[in-house]
Amino acid sequence: MAGVGNSGAEIAVEIANSHPTWIAGKESGHIPWPIDSLIARFFLVRLVRFLGHHILTVRTPIGRKLRPKLLSTATPLIRVKPKDLINAGVRPVPRVVGVRDSLPLLANDRTLDVQNVIWCTGYQHGFPWIDLPIVGESGEPLHEEGIVANVPGLYFVGLHFLYSMTSATLIGIGRDAARVVKAIEFKRTLLRSSQAKGLSSSTLGMKFEGRKPVQWRIPGKVLATTQSD
Repeated sequence: MAGVGNSGAEIAVEIANSHPTWIAGKESGHIPWPIDSLIARFFLVRLVRFLGHHILTVRTPIGRKLRPKLLSTATPLIRVKPKDLINAGVRPVPRVVGVRDSLPLLANDRTLDVQNVIWCTGYQHGFPWIDLPIVGESGEPLHEEGIVANVPGLYFVGLHFLYSMTSATLIGIGRDAARVVKAIEFKRTLLRSSQAKGLSSSTLGMKFEGRKPVQWRIPGKVLATTQSD
């Protein structure tokens, strides 16, 4: 098993019931309590959910401070803990760095004589198929709470920490999608109003003032402001 994330750890425990199993890589931390306990389900999980949904957002100082770190680190182990891997007979080894003689080569220059390799190394977002100037130096799209300011009409939802720590989860993506829908509907309303006043839609623009509401304007004049939730 290449990768010590949640998927890799859970699959390794299952496979170890019937096959000798090694897991390669370094754990990125783990939640220290069992999440299936009564205390965890009725208190701790709700506390973490509240913090991730309302406190760790791009509108709070602590959220803005932690966002870069959370975007660059893997999710800690949640259900399966390191001791569960040991108890299941899963043997930890250094990460896989290459191939030698058709076998996985580890960071300690050792090879493993195995028949199957399961890759659970996570993923990164890739946007090369969007031929627009929307990606920053970090490889992440440049947006404000899902709205791309320099490409009107382009929006994102579902990205990790798009607005809050819960943005890539079921409880967070709905709120982010609703914000984008409001922005689209507001833009349509504003365009209809501008057309009635004889303004060209190409003269309209969108501007963000730090973390303030979205402003729609023509050069030198703010037309309206819409407050996002």
